[in-house]
Amino acid sequence: MVEKNLPYIEEIDEPLLPEAVEEAYKKESNPTSQIKFNYAWANIKSDKKADQEKGIKILYEIYKENPGRSRECKYYLAIGEYRLGHYREARNYIDSLLEFEPKNQQFLNFKKIIDSKVQDEGILGIAIVGGIAIATGTLLIKLLKK
Repeated sequence: MVEKNLPYIEEIDEPLLPEAVEEAYKKESNPTSQIKFNYAWANIKSDKKADQEKGIKILYEIYKENPGRSRECKYYLAIGEYRLGHYREARNYIDSLLEFEPKNQQFLNFKKIIDSKVQDEGILGIAIVGGIAIATGTLLIKLLKK
């Protein structure tokens, strides 16, 4: 079952300027949960790391304050963590969603994307460490020969 009100992972890079939503957020003395949510989402979609972190913080507050929105918040928190490169945290949120909806294709697809990214970065990390080890070994051999 795919929920139409949750964005697909492919949509997270579509621009949404936080400034466009910030006015409504700051104008309210006591912003509603929906206004906070919109502001958080706009920040998560930003290209600026500080905005993304702000969006995650706001979403986490909504998650704690409003248990009725936990499903929605977890999904968007997963997207935010993913955008920041915090793949373990993103995976934890998706796994918790899959506990209740194990056949949700949208969640399963996002989990695959996260796992693929982790694998790609793991291979890159191994290559970097391997390169450093080879360079260090070569340097040691040259130093020992002298």
